[in-house]
Amino acid sequence: MDSNVSHIEDKEDTFCEPDGKEGDEGDNVVEEPKVGMIFSSEEEVRLYYTNYAKRMGFGVSKRSSNVGDDGRLKYFTLACVRQGTSRSKASNVLRPRSVEKMGCKAKINVTLTADGKYTLSSVVLEHTHALSPGKAIFFRCHKKLGDSIKRKREVNDAAGLKVRKNYKSFVHEAGGYENLSSGKKDCCNDMGKARRLQLSVEGVEALRNYFIKMQEKNDKFYYVIDVDNESQLRNVFWADARSRAAYDSFGDVITFDTTYLNNAYRMSFAPFMGVNHHGQLILFGCGLISNEDTETFVWLFNAWLKCMNGQAPSAIITNQDKEMQNAIATVFPRSRHRFCLWHVINKLSEKLGSHSQYEAIKCTIQGFVYDSLSCEEFEQNWKCLLDSYNLRDNAWLDWIYGERHLWVPVYVKNTFWAGLSTTQRSESMNYFFEDCVNSKSMPNQFVEQYNNALRRKVENENAVDFSSLGTAITCITHYPIEKQFQELYTNAKFREVQDEFKGLLYCCAALVTCEGAMYTYQVRDEVKGFEGFIKRTNFCVSFNDADFEVKCSCCLFEFRGILCRHALRVLTNLEKQLLPPKYILDRWRKDLKRRYTLVKSSYDDLSDSPAAQRYDRLTQYFAEIASQSSESEAICGELIRRLELFQSEFLHHRKKRDTSPLARQSEIWSMQSKSFM
Repeated sequence: MDSNVSHIEDKEDTFCEPDGKEGDEGDNVVEEPKVGMIFSSEEEVRLYYTNYAKRMGFGVSKRSSNVGDDGRLKYFTLACVRQGTSRSKASNVLRPRSVEKMGCKAKINVTLTADGKYTLSSVVLEHTHALSPGKAIFFRCHKKLGDSIKRKREVNDAAGLKVRKNYKSFVHEAGGYENLSSGKKDCCNDMGKARRLQLSVEGVEALRNYFIKMQEKNDKFYYVIDVDNESQLRNVFWADARSRAAYDSFGDVITFDTTYLNNAYRMSFAPFMGVNHHGQLILFGCGLISNEDTETFVWLFNAWLKCMNGQAPSAIITNQDKEMQNAIATVFPRSRHRFCLWHVINKLSEKLGSHSQYEAIKCTIQGFVYDSLSCEEFEQNWKCLLDSYNLRDNAWLDWIYGERHLWVPVYVKNTFWAGLSTTQRSESMNYFFEDCVNSKSMPNQFVEQYNNALRRKVENENAVDFSSLGTAITCITHYPIEKQFQELYTNAKFREVQDEFKGLLYCCAALVTCEGAMYTYQVRDEVKGFEGFIKRTNFCVSFNDADFEVKCSCCLFEFRGILCRHALRVLTNLEKQLLPPKYILDRWRKDLKRRYTLVKSSYDDLSDSPAAQRYDRLTQYFAEIASQSSESEAICGELIRRLELFQSEFLHHRKKRDTSPLARQSEIWSMQSKSFM
C-alpha cells in the first residue's frame, strides 16, 4: 500500500506547517494522542498532530468543524487522509484508476473548553493500511520548504542551475533524500511560483515600447500582461491584427509548443500556429511565459481564446506534456487534442535506449505505428511487441499505450489535422523562426528579430500566392476532376492531389454491392510501408450517388482534406466528371480573397525611426524623377545642375540661420522655386 502514499485527494482540506518551522525538530519522540490532552490554540493542535502523523507515517486532513458566533472553532476533527471511501472515475472499467480512500478510522476530535483552550475529546489510533514513516514526506501536509532552502534555491536559480541539479544540492547538504521534507517536484513547483520573467529594466522597457508602437500602428493589435501580487511581470501574450484576421480563415487546426526560447532570462517562447492555403506555417499569436505548469498554460490559453473572440479551434496539437494536456482540457474542452507524433517517437531513445535490443524495438514500433490500418491491427502488434521483447513491465510503454488515442495515426485519422500532424511539424516550426529567434536573443533584439521572422513569412506567402495565380502545374491525366483541382487549388495543394492521381496506377476497384444509389467497392492498393516495402491492402469505399457522398476506410480526406486515390478510382470508374463543393475545401483554394491579406501588418517598418521613414518617402519621389530624367542626356544634365544648386543653397542657409527645420526648409524651397520660374 505504500505505493499510494504520494497521492492526496485534491478536495481535502490538507494543511502545511508554517514556512521555516521544522515539524520534527531533532529526534524528539512525539507523544501519542490521548483523550484529555490540552492545547492553547487550534494551530498548536494542528502542529502537534501533524508532527505525530509524520513520525508514524500517515497524512492528515481536516474533516469537519463548527464555528461559533465569536468566530472561534467550537470543535473540529483531524483525520488520516485515507479516511472515507472513493469510487474510481476511470471511463474504462477494465482499467480502473487507483483510489486513495481506504476507510481508515484514525482521527482526533478536538473541542473548545470553557477557558478558551482546546482538548482532545476522542482519539482513534488504529489504521486500516500500512504506515511508512520514511515515505511520509510524500503527503501534502508534510511537504514544505524551509526559509534556508528557499533562499538557496533562489540563489542557485539566479546562477542558472537547473532544477534537477538544484534539488541534488539540497539532497547532498541534507545527507540524503530521507532527510528532506520535500521532493523534487515540490521544489520545482515552488520555484515556478516565485519565478518571474526576469527581464532587466531595459528588457521590460523594450517589450513595453514594442506593444505601444504596435497599437499605434493598428488598434487591433492585442496584448495582455500577467503580474503577480507584487506587481512583478510574470507572463505576456500578444497577437497582431494580421494574425488575428488570419485565424478566421485557418484557425480550425492549431499547433502549440514552447521549445524555442530559453535564454539567460529563463523565458519560454510559446507560439500559436496553424497552416495557410499553401501548407505554410502561419502565426496566430504568441506568449512569453515564466513557468510551464498547468496554471500558467491555463492563463495563456484563456488570453489567446479571448483574443480570438472566444472561438476555440476544432483541433490542437502539442508535444507530450501533461501540464499542457490538463490546461487544454480546462480551456478547450470541445477541441480534439493530440500529441505530436514526432515528439513521441523521439522519446524512444530516452526511454528504451538502454535496452540491449533497442534498435529492433524502435524499428518495430515505428513500423506498426505508421503502417497499422485499423485499431485492432495496432493493438495486436503492440501485444506482440511486449511479448517478443519482454516489455510488459515497462511503465512508460504502458502509459503511452493508455494514451494511444492521442498520438497513434489510426486513432486520430477521423479528425481533420490540415497536414500538421506529420513528423515534419517540429522541423517546420524550427524553420519558421530560423535565424530570427534563438536562445541568445536579448529582449530588445528579440522583438526586432521576431518582427523580421514575420515579415519574411508574409513575403514568402505573397511570393507563392503570385506563383499559384500566375503559373499552372500541368495535369497528368485527362480526368476532369484533376482539372477542377488544378483550377481551384494552390500549387502546393494541387501537387498533393496529383500524388493521389499518380496512385491510381496501383489501384484496382471491384464492386461488392449495389443497392439502388448505394455502391460499395473494394479497392486493392499497393501501399508503401515505413521501411519501403510494398504491402497489398484492401480499402472499402462507399458511394451514395443520390447525395454524391463518397467515403473511404483510409480516411485521408477526413485527416488531411485531400481526396484519396481509392475514392478517385471509384469516381472515375463511375465516370463522374466533377466534384461537388463539399470536396473542394475553401482553405486550400487560391482564387479566394481572404480578409487577413488586406490587413496591414503592425510590424511593417516597426524598427524604422521617423527620420528613416521620411528618408524612404523622399527616396521614392527622387527615384521617380530620376527614372523620367534618365531618358534624355539633356534633361539629366539640367536636373543634376539644379540639384547641385539646391544642395548648395540648402547647406548654406542651414549653417547660416538658426531657424526651425520647417521654416528653413520652406524658405529654401521658396527660393528654389523662384529660380525654376
